[in-house]
Amino acid sequence: MIHAPTRAVATEVIAPTPVLLTPGPLTTAPSVRQAALTDWGSWDSDFNRVTSQVTAALLHAAGAEPTDRLACVPLQGSGTFAVEAAVRTFVSRDAGLVVGVNGAYGERLARLAAMAGRRVHVVEHAWNQPVSPERLVAALASQRGFTHVAVVHCETSTGLLNDLPAIAEAVGAAGGRLIVDAMSTFGALDVLASHPAVQAVVAASGKCLEGLPGVGFVLCPERALHEAAGQCDSLSLDLADQHAYLQRTGQWRFTPPTHLVAALAAALVEYGRAGGRVSRLARYQANSAALASAAAQLGLVSYLPPALQAPIIHTFYAPSGPGWSFNYFYELVKQRGFILYPGKLTLEETFRVGCIGQVTPQTMRQAVRAIGQALQAMGLLPLEAAGGPA
Repeated sequence: MIHAPTRAVATEVIAPTPVLLTPGPLTTAPSVRQAALTDWGSWDSDFNRVTSQVTAALLHAAGAEPTDRLACVPLQGSGTFAVEAAVRTFVSRDAGLVVGVNGAYGERLARLAAMAGRRVHVVEHAWNQPVSPERLVAALASQRGFTHVAVVHCETSTGLLNDLPAIAEAVGAAGGRLIVDAMSTFGALDVLASHPAVQAVVAASGKCLEGLPGVGFVLCPERALHEAAGQCDSLSLDLADQHAYLQRTGQWRFTPPTHLVAALAAALVEYGRAGGRVSRLARYQANSAALASAAAQLGLVSYLPPALQAPIIHTFYAPSGPGWSFNYFYELVKQRGFILYPGKLTLEETFRVGCIGQVTPQTMRQAVRAIGQALQAMGLLPLEAAGGPA
């Protein structure tokens, strides 16, 4: 059982800030922010215990059992650092990686793998279509010497949830190994960390765990780390070496983000107290339903059909008309207490509203009310001419 750090910390009055309706960073609990106010020695035994508690709690959050023989390797930096670490550690230069792409984060994964000198085969999909397990497996079979497949579980470019169980089953049956970017799903949805085809699940502190951003981590079989020893071509991103050093000394190889690790420890305490993954998912689903209902009443058009929508973040078509400006819209909504996210679509004008963090269905309804007020101020209500699929 993880315990919150017990050191006394200073208190301060913080001015109210807007609610973050983004896919991370996001609105966090006061206890999480409070935990970040304590200074820690990076080699101190107290901090080593915090690291050990955090890695154990992350394995527990993933549903891992001791018999699964999984390791949790923390890493400094954003989730992208951890994704690149997984690719550089587990995909050798003489192998290759098939990447299923249906959004900006899949594109980023393919790009970082190519820049790392790995052979990459991209399987492109429309951004409003799920990644096809059959196309991934066909690509894996067609590429000589390719060993791995990588996929983003929830593409937060749009909020689309890829069918991870079907992908894992297909990749496993084809003899491949799967790297899962579970950045926006870990802690709320099942990320299949113990599935025999899954070699790495990559996530970060500032998403569904509701910690502060800046700590990435990779869950993987211990044997995979042993097999990958010496294979990584980056000193700082070598997960096998990071894990070996942690096991041997209890310490990180290089200066850890101590305040953020302590905040993650506090977030995991809150996570456990609230009921873990089942409870977290239920709240996010309620948030998502409240957002979808209120937005539909306002006349906003969702980019995705309900069957593909993850309860993480929603993408809406921007209203059509000469009065639309995302930057102006953003500022008007921010003045009313909410921070939104721009769309990442290259063809359609969209914006995104996140459902995760320390928010409730009532928060989502208030946010849509603020969106409506902003659109009214811009002269864009009613929304009979709202944008939609071409």
